[in-house]
Amino acid sequence: MSVKRFPNSATPSELASVIEADGGVIVKGFLSPSLLENLKQDLLPMLETTPNGVDEYFAGAQTRRLSRLFARTDHMVDVALNPLYLETARLILQKPIKLWSGENQVEVAPDIQVGVTQAIQIRPGQGMQPLHRDDSVWLWRHPGYNREARVQIMIAITDFSEENGGTLVIPGSHKWDDERMPKQEEAIPTAMDAGDALIFIGSTYHGGGQNRSNAPRTGLTMSYDLAILRQEENHYLTLPIERVKRFPEDMQRLLGWSCSTTYAGFVERNGVMTDPQALLQQDDFVEVGHFN
Repeated sequence: MSVKRFPNSATPSELASVIEADGGVIVKGFLSPSLLENLKQDLLPMLETTPNGVDEYFAGAQTRRLSRLFARTDHMVDVALNPLYLETARLILQKPIKLWSGENQVEVAPDIQVGVTQAIQIRPGQGMQPLHRDDSVWLWRHPGYNREARVQIMIAITDFSEENGGTLVIPGSHKWDDERMPKQEEAIPTAMDAGDALIFIGSTYHGGGQNRSNAPRTGLTMSYDLAILRQEENHYLTLPIERVKRFPEDMQRLLGWSCSTTYAGFVERNGVMTDPQALLQQDDFVEVGHFN
């Protein structure tokens, strides 16, 4: 079974349907050439001074990881708000459920939020990363829940190939239970041109490949997760408030500066359960939990 490929003219509904069936999909030309070049200019110099991972097993002793991407490049907003990714994630994650509130039954869709962000550079000599599911960060069970927890994207900043460690994916593995062990021979390396993207769900087994080439392989990854779950990367502590204030409101909300229809995420101001958006509008709000 291969990973299906779609042009960037595909619709979110087309992508969501294939992802739910196969566990992942590749989008050709996800990034515009100008956005790709801007991300390279911002991130590649930082990766040159980023230390390698501290372990060979998972982080990778020949792998460099750069997080806090919304604090490091303004162009992450263009990635995150790309409707092909964002709307695909919404279709998969925001499936409504019915709740009773007294005598009224209401339909409520869960919110989503940005989870992890990383630029990942696999350097020559790095071995294969263990195959894993990203939703294991919440100890997600398979089967056992009626929805997915995460929609992840891996964007090729440089070309991905089998030789240089292109991300390995096991199509269909999102349907496996937790007793079935992923095997290396079941994994398919993703070959992608720079600017292409792999979109997959948190229950799909995947991992970084072995880099047998003489050049590094660089990718950019981020996730949209159910907002009822704790963010894997703590954006509240890594993003200065003044930077958050400059983002579009949609981006602020997706980073967690929001209150859901069920009041998850509210802040109390003067005895009122308030949407955090109200804080961002105040000039004297300069630090989490503090006012001038």
